[in-house]
Amino acid sequence: MDLLTRMQYLNQLFSYERKAEIADRQLEIIPFRFIQTTGANEIEDFQKELSGTDFCPETDDHIKENQSFTYTVFNPLRQDKAGQAIILLHGLNERTWEKYLTWAEYLAENTGKPVILFPIAFHMNRTPRLWCDPRAALPWADRRRQEVEGLRNSTFANVALSSRISKNPLRFYASGRESAYNVWQLVSEIKSGMHPLFKEGTDINIFAYSIGAFLAQILLLANPDELFTDTRLFMFCGGSIFSKMDGRARDIMDQDAFDRMEHYFTHSFIERTTVPHTFKNDFLEHAFKSMIRPDVLPDFRERFFERACDRVRAISLKKDAVIPTVGILSALGEASKKILKEMDFPFLYSHQVPFPVRGKIEAEQVNKAFTSVFNQAASFL
Repeated sequence: MDLLTRMQYLNQLFSYERKAEIADRQLEIIPFRFIQTTGANEIEDFQKELSGTDFCPETDDHIKENQSFTYTVFNPLRQDKAGQAIILLHGLNERTWEKYLTWAEYLAENTGKPVILFPIAFHMNRTPRLWCDPRAALPWADRRRQEVEGLRNSTFANVALSSRISKNPLRFYASGRESAYNVWQLVSEIKSGMHPLFKEGTDINIFAYSIGAFLAQILLLANPDELFTDTRLFMFCGGSIFSKMDGRARDIMDQDAFDRMEHYFTHSFIERTTVPHTFKNDFLEHAFKSMIRPDVLPDFRERFFERACDRVRAISLKKDAVIPTVGILSALGEASKKILKEMDFPFLYSHQVPFPVRGKIEAEQVNKAFTSVFNQAASFL
C-alpha cells in the first residue's frame, strides 16, 4: 500500500455529513451524531469557572460545537450488527483526521471490526471554525508574540489552544474530564445496544495515539461503571507520565502555555491549592493524578499496569521528543518490560508526523514502517 496515495483518496471520501463507501476495501465511512449527556451538568459547572480569552471571550459552556458533534465509523460491510469495535483516539491540538484515515482503514480491514474515530473535547470538529482558520488566527498569533516577551513556538496553528491554556491551565483537566465522560457515554450506549451499528454487549478495544493514550490510560485506571474491565489498549507514541511529556511545538502548544500547564499540574493541582470547589476529588481525578508525576500514587498506577499487562501494548519511537520512551517507562513501571516496545525508522520522522509521506523520503521505507506498526496493532486488537 502506498500511504500517500491512500491518504489522498480517503481524504477526498471523508465527510462529516454523508456516508461514503470504500469500494476496493469493502468498507464504508458512516457519520453519527453525538450529544453529550453523561456528566453534562457537571461539565457545564466546570466550564463556567474558566474565563474566556481575547481570542475566544465566551466561556467554554457556550461553545455548542463541543457539546453536540459528529464522529465517524470505518465500518466493514456486513449484513448483521457488529459485536466488536475499536475506538481510535487522536493527539493534542488536532484539527483534521487526515493522517488517521489510513490508520482507521488498516485496522478495520485487518481486524474486521468497526473503527470509531472519536474527537477529544475542543479538538477536530468540536470547535468554532475560527480556531482553525489560518487567516483569522494569524493576527492573534502575532498579538500573542507581542504580549508575551521571548515567546517561542507561537503560530497560528497553536494560538487557540495556547491562549486558552495560558489563561487557565485547568482547561487541560476540564477538557480531559469531559472527554472521559464522552467516551464513557459512547461505550455505555454501544454496550447497552442503543447504537444502530452494534449488538448489546459489544466488546470494545482502544487504539490511542499521543494524548489520546493518556486519556485511555486514565479511563482504564478509573474504569467507570466497570465498562473497561476487559478493554484491550494499544498505544502508539503515547503512554507517558505527564511530567515527562514535552508539548512545546509549533503545531501543538507554545512555550508559555506549556510551561504554565506543566507547573500548574505538577504542583498546584496535586496540592489542590487553586482548584475550584465544583471540581470533584473523585475516582476520575484520582486516576488523573496518578498519571501526573512518577512519585504520585505509584503503587496504584504500577499495580494496575502489572495486572493489566496482558491487555495493554505500547510502541514508542526512539526519536520522539514529545512522548519520549523514558516517560512511558515512568508511567508503566516494571510492567513496561511486558508492554512496551521501542522502534526506530530509517528516515527522518517526528512525533507529530511518524509516517512522513511528503518530501524526499523514500516512500517504500515509510510504507514498510507503517505496516510494521499497524500489523502489530491489528494483531493485538
